[in-house]
Parts: sequence; C-alpha cells; structure tokens
Amino acid sequence: MAPRLQADVHPDGYADLALWGAGSLGRVRFSPITGPYIYAPNRLVSKQGGVFVAQSLPVMLISGVSLQGVYPARRCAWWHEPDGRDAKAKVSRSADRQIFEMGWGALIVEARDSDLRIAGGASRDEAERALDLTSEAIITEAAEYVARCDVMPEADPLMRSMVSQGIHAALSSIRRDENGAFAGLAAGQAYSAPARTYYRDGYWTMQPLLTLAPEAVRDEIRLLAKGIQPDGEAPSGVILTGPAQSDAWQRFVADCKANPKNHKRAVPEYHNRPQDWWSDHFDSPLFFILFLDDYFGVTKDAAEVQLHWPTVRAIMDRYISLAGPDSVLPLKPRNDRDWADNVFRDGLVSYDLGLFVGAMDAVARLGEGHDPSLAGHARKTAILARREIEAKLFVPATGGYLDYGTPGSFVEDHVALDSLTLSRFSAISEERAVGLLRAFETRLETRHNQEQPYGSWGVMCAYPPFKRQSDLRSKTAFPYRYHNGSDWPYWDGAYAEERLRLGLGGARYALTRWWETCLDNGWIGAVEYFSPPYGRGSLLQGWSAMPAAVVLKYGLDAANAEPMS
Repeated sequence: MAPRLQADVHPDGYADLALWGAGSLGRVRFSPITGPYIYAPNRLVSKQGGVFVAQSLPVMLISGVSLQGVYPARRCAWWHEPDGRDAKAKVSRSADRQIFEMGWGALIVEARDSDLRIAGGASRDEAERALDLTSEAIITEAAEYVARCDVMPEADPLMRSMVSQGIHAALSSIRRDENGAFAGLAAGQAYSAPARTYYRDGYWTMQPLLTLAPEAVRDEIRLLAKGIQPDGEAPSGVILTGPAQSDAWQRFVADCKANPKNHKRAVPEYHNRPQDWWSDHFDSPLFFILFLDDYFGVTKDAAEVQLHWPTVRAIMDRYISLAGPDSVLPLKPRNDRDWADNVFRDGLVSYDLGLFVGAMDAVARLGEGHDPSLAGHARKTAILARREIEAKLFVPATGGYLDYGTPGSFVEDHVALDSLTLSRFSAISEERAVGLLRAFETRLETRHNQEQPYGSWGVMCAYPPFKRQSDLRSKTAFPYRYHNGSDWPYWDGAYAEERLRLGLGGARYALTRWWETCLDNGWIGAVEYFSPPYGRGSLLQGWSAMPAAVVLKYGLDAANAEPMS
C-alpha cells in the first residue's frame, strides 16, 4: 500500500490492483515467484527478483517473472454498475506496453526482459507519468521506505518486525490524490471503494504520525472538519472519492434507497449525505476534539485550534444536550453507531463517556486563553462527569466498569477493553485505573484466562461474551468473534500504553502476542482483528500501528519490562 497504488500480490503469480479514490484497476498474471522470500514493508525480495513498490508515483516493479496476462477491472467496486460507456475497457498497445483505460482509471503494464512495471492512474496521463520512474529508481524508493519503517533495528526480531510493520501501516495510510495533495488517512487496504477516512480510525492511526508526519495530522483534521454538521453531528467517516467513483457511489446509494429489496449485500441505509460514510456516529465528534488536542499538544499550532473552534463549540453543545435529567453524562441512543458497530449499545456507555471526559478536558485546555467561558464550562462538566461515572458505572465484583446500559434496568457488566478510555482520558482515579488494568490482565489476557478454550493467543476485547443476544448483529453475534472477544491490535497498543503510563510494566504480551499470531498464520502485516475460531479481519489496518507507536513513545526497556507486583 503506497500513497496512490495498492495491491494484493500472490506468489503463485497474480496481483490485484486498485487506486485510491478510483477503485479496482484489474489483475495482472505472471509466472510464480519462488521462495524463500525476504519480506519488508512494500517490498519482497527473492533469489530471482522480487516485488518493489515506489512511493513518489503509483508504479511497482515485479522482477524475475514473465507476463502471462492482464485483465482490466469491469467495475471500480462490487457495488458499481457501469453504464454502456464504461462497461468495457479501451485497450491499446505501444511497444512493450499494454494500456487499459476504464471510465474511472487506467492501468498500464510494461513487460521488458524479466521485469514487469505496473502503473495505475486516475487517467492515462497519470499512469504514463508514473512509468517515467525507472526500475532502478523504483528499487531505490522501495529500499528507502523499508529503512524509514525500520525505526527499532536494535530490538529482538519479533519486536523489530512488529514495529516496522506497524509504522508501515501508519505511513501507508497517508493517501494522495493524482496531483500529489493529501487525500486522507485510509483506515486500511480494504477502504478504497469508496475512498474514505474515519474519525476514530484516524485518531489511533495518527498517534505515531504526530512525530513522524505532523503535517498529515493537520491535514486530516481539516478533512474531518468538513464532515461535521452545524449541530455537531458527524458520520463514521468522510468520503473522499474521485469524480467517477463518486458518481457511481451516489447512483448505488440512490438505487438502494429506491429498491431496497434488490440489494442483498450491505446497503448504505445510514448514508444521509453525499459526503457521509455512515452518518451520525456517537463517538466521531468527540474524536475530532481529541484529534485537535493531541495535535496541539505536540505542535503548539494555536492557529489550527482557532480555525476549528466554532466546530468544537458546536460539538460540546451537542453532548451537553444529550445528558439525562440531573446529569451531565450524555446518553447514547440504542443503535450500533460507535466503534462497536455490531452492538446496539444504549444509555451510559463507558467507552463513549471516557471520550467525553477527555474531550471536555481538551476544551478546557484549548480554550483557556481565548474562550475562558467555554473552557470553564467544560472543566466543570468534566468534574461532575467523573463523580457520576464513579457512582453509576463501577462494578466492584470485577474492578471494572459497565460496558453499557441503564443502572436499575439492564446493564452489560462484563469486562470490556474499550472501557480503557476511562483510564486513558483520566475519567477515573489512578487507583481505579490500576484496578481496571488488573481486571484486563486477569480476564482479557488469554494467557491468564483459563475459562476461554483457546489457550494463550492474545488480548480479548471483551469477556465473558455479551449477555443479551438481541443487542448483537452480524459477526458479533458469535462468542469470541469481532466485538465479542476478538483481539484488536489497536486496543492491545492502547492497553499496553496505559500499563506503561501507570508504571505497571508487563506490556510486552499485549504488544507482541498478536503479532506472533499473525506470523504463525502467515498474515504478513498489521491485521484489523482476529480470533482462533474465526480468523482475521482486513490487512494493513492503519490503527493497528498503535503497538508500534507505544514502543516508540516509551522505548524498548519499558516495552520489555516485567510486570510490577
């Protein structure tokens, strides 16, 4: 995955290619690449050649193979229904090149000797410009990128490779348009059709980028600001497609709404505006404020804070208005629209309330000099919120906090890793935060939990499984799957960071066990989530950079330290 071009390359001889903002370009077949291989971010080297991906332009080199066929994409994505003009690619040949022009993009394959150079573009011109990069230049750019990602060469091989692949996940999330301008932080390789960028995924992905690429964080904040409505509502993500893909997507959305019975796959029922990817997510506006606060904390860029302050005010007003009677805690409606998007959580949700307190503290800090009234209101709200959280959500039996519910009615009180936001954003006391982390250690670290049946395989996101089946849908309906107990590497990183921040040590298991599982299964790259009975989610997930970010922040000695008693 590079700023424009991305691909799945299979050693038995084919590559499926796509372009950010355009979608699928097609499949290229070639003779198999024989092992053994040395794999690094965006590069694979074998005895006979290898795969090398450029960074400056959308072009890659596959060397030591012979071309066997090129098959242009018939649609930009599974939901795309091309019209007559776009139904078939325009094909032309020039010397060693085969050129395929679709209505949404172009694919050019040049076969010379035992080298294939493959370029993509939103237009033929962009793809041809990419082919100006020589094979030697592509190899050099690939080597420089590998070195850029290898930021912990002194670490043991397991930790070193985890950090390298995590930094790759973060850096490769920085996407560009055909003119080279910033085009969002991608959530991962599977999020290019339609191309979109998310509030929550972006927040966790940008943690290492605050120091590695702060300008990308600033530009991401500006993109996300465009998705926030005047009343402070925001979608899960902001759609960033090019013109052709955007037109195709809007036709699909309109047809889904007009003919819902004709669409058996996932349909965009909550895409209420052309720019929205899944409108009205409860956590997204809070992440925007936290994004801005983290960015300011590193860069001291007060101008960026001033630019977005009206949006910050609107978001704060929104959440204050969502509180129940005699309370400052915002109540989540019964829907599946926060990070746990397979769970119909409602009422008091610990995960969202941790974000809320963090956002109120951020408003208090950011507004102190230029908006003391709003800052003071936020500070008072945060104080009251902490008191309520302690009184209403603490679960003495586990040392944790409610996942969600209404005290006195139904509550889901299992141990949920996403309640970690209460600790990360200091919504609970340090003493209670340590107790919460101990609950995670004994119940969610699978090496200590003998009740779950799969041995030591990582850190579960929840245990025991959800009590009320009617609150669950899709993958989460199954115990140990997705939000119902899978290991999510980004939460592993956030959990490890809290252990280190609070001086508990013992972070290495969370930082590396998921990566061991990936390697054991041949999953090369930072996966989205996994569990033993159900396999993995998508590859090259941006927020799965969190474990690498924590090692960079605290150093190897802290990351490898034994747990404190």
